[in-house]
Amino acid sequence: MDTGEPAGALVAAAGGDKRAALLRQITEEGGFAFAASAEKAAAGDLRAAEAAREMAWEQLHSGPWREVEPAWRDAYALACLHVASIRAGDDRRAALRALDMGLIMGGDLLRAELEAAIARVPAYRNGDGNGDTGIDAERWMEGLSRNTDLADVFKVLPVKSLSCKQIERRTCISLEAFIHDYFLRESPVILSGCIDHWPARTKWKDIKYLERIAGDRTVPAEVGKNYVCNEWRQDLITFSQFLERMWSPDCSANLTYLAQHPLFDQIKELREDIVVPDYCYAGGGELQALNAWFGPDGTVTPLHHDPHHNLFAQVLGRKYIRLYNASISEDLYPHMETMLSNMSQVDLDNIDVKEFPRTEGLEFMDCILEEGDLLYIPPKWWHYVRSLSISFSVSFWWRTPILPSEGS
Repeated sequence: MDTGEPAGALVAAAGGDKRAALLRQITEEGGFAFAASAEKAAAGDLRAAEAAREMAWEQLHSGPWREVEPAWRDAYALACLHVASIRAGDDRRAALRALDMGLIMGGDLLRAELEAAIARVPAYRNGDGNGDTGIDAERWMEGLSRNTDLADVFKVLPVKSLSCKQIERRTCISLEAFIHDYFLRESPVILSGCIDHWPARTKWKDIKYLERIAGDRTVPAEVGKNYVCNEWRQDLITFSQFLERMWSPDCSANLTYLAQHPLFDQIKELREDIVVPDYCYAGGGELQALNAWFGPDGTVTPLHHDPHHNLFAQVLGRKYIRLYNASISEDLYPHMETMLSNMSQVDLDNIDVKEFPRTEGLEFMDCILEEGDLLYIPPKWWHYVRSLSISFSVSFWWRTPILPSEGS
């Protein structure tokens, strides 16, 4: 149907309708002050925009994240859009940070508007100094090739590592072979030579490329030994600041890790550097999450399991990974709390055999995942991960309508 109106006008009208409906909903939930500030912000009032963002931020932190009203997440995104629109003319970095915060913390209602706004604010401009950490290429490559001597590797690995069953390794097998030999049997496998064609395999080795594409973008970084430690925290920092922390003198004491973050939804240029492997469509699969794992050597993901099929791509660097079959879950002492029920109480780096006696002697599979490898981890299989060098990995989670065991 021809409305006689330009397509851009229709899009703008649709966006205005979304915002108006959101403000009505927020008002009905008692957010009169937010709605009033948002209206002033739409007219270019920076103080009102900042006030609206602060009000929405407080609502996001008023209780457990899962209990936050979705409308307030959308309201936070709206406030971020207002702040960015006003700041774009005189402070592009502040505008970009506001938009990234909207993507990270906001809801889905205005996501397309946030992404369109980011496309209008370049992440980097030659000569402005932003996003340049001063890391030289030689030092970067040295970090990527760390711990290649197996004797050095054994010093940092859990006891009995690489002494039990090794994970089978195959080279570029067909989708049919993967389904028949591993997917239906819920058996892990390393697949080599399958991602050599990814632009990321060469582009991400260039630290200047990463700085140029992502340097000024804000990301959530985990700080601490791992996320079950009392000292663990999350910092919202720029990608360049994250890179700087990897080289700081106290890096080992305050490990900083970009872990399980949907980076490729946030930074589209990096998404173009990777390709979803065909294996992720096994069983009529539907991709659930595409996450980045990026950090220095020594980062650890404690023993846990996930509900989905996982194809873990090691793009840069090397990692040690240990797997335990889902059938022995009780012997790995899962936490009793619902929120942590997929986490083991056992610290593989310091096993207390008196407290967790059934863990000793359990059979496991492990490997050193090399640059360019894919690792298939079936649902509910327990896994522990330790980076042996600077490491950049990508995890593809997918689910299927039929469990593999039902089709075998």
